[in-house]
Amino acid sequence: MKESIKKSWLLFLVASLSLGLAPFKEPHIWGKLKWIAGGNAFSGNEAMKLMDWFDTFLHGTPWIFFLISTALHIFSKFSKS
Repeated sequence: MKESIKKSWLLFLVASLSLGLAPFKEPHIWGKLKWIAGGNAFSGNEAMKLMDWFDTFLHGTPWIFFLISTALHIFSKFSKS
């Protein structure tokens, strides 16, 4: 499984740049991260609901997999040396 994640870096990059940054005016992931951090990214001071957490997960997952894939590439280069 580690090798398949490592080899799929391009797929994760494309997913991060498309789904991870959608919508492109102000990406959901950026707004949700500001909301989680306490910034008033959306109207009012409402608490995040289950749908908001799912939306954060949906838009954040491609970035997580891309970072894991990149880290696996970096660590494999160091372990070969």
